[in-house]
Amino acid sequence: MSLLAFLSEAVFISLSGVMAPGPITAVVIGKGGESPHAGALVAIGHGLVELPLMVAIFLGIGQVLNLPIAIAAIGLAGGILLLVMSISMFRSIQQEKAASTRDGRSPMVAGILLSLANPYFFVWWATIGAALILRSVKFGVWGFIALGLSHWVCDFLWDYFLSVLSFKGGQFFGNRFQKALFAASGVLLLYYGSRLLVDTVRSMIA
Repeated sequence: MSLLAFLSEAVFISLSGVMAPGPITAVVIGKGGESPHAGALVAIGHGLVELPLMVAIFLGIGQVLNLPIAIAAIGLAGGILLLVMSISMFRSIQQEKAASTRDGRSPMVAGILLSLANPYFFVWWATIGAALILRSVKFGVWGFIALGLSHWVCDFLWDYFLSVLSFKGGQFFGNRFQKALFAASGVLLLYYGSRLLVDTVRSMIA
């Protein structure tokens, strides 16, 4: 298999994960009501966590992420963070204008926190991601670098597209539409946070 064929396959696998609805999607849509560039900043924050993680797996320490204690700790912290962000989204709906939420975190910081607090993200990289990294090594260090950049570009383009779409919709439909986006984002974060906590507790007592 050529490097180009491998990257094409890696991009397809990456997009299947990137485009799946999740906490980052909810935050990108919510903060996209404030700025069309929010998605780009979220993707940069996500990349600040993801790219060093890829290097760590490349160096052979990715197995730590599969330890039950690591998954449990990340799951509990992540569930609580998602619930807090959900409450912030709901509070923003009560404001006269939904131009800015009470969640004072910048999109970049939100991208960092959501990545660090998502055990599914780490498990994905410890399994599927690790397999892709092992295959990229066959093409040398440049194959690994190309994998990292192509995966992050998928994140960047999708998140940027979502935030622009959210912002344009808010401009066209007005404040009521933005509040609806915040409500939808709040519900999604509440759902993901609750599910994450329940799944984590179940795995701890199983």
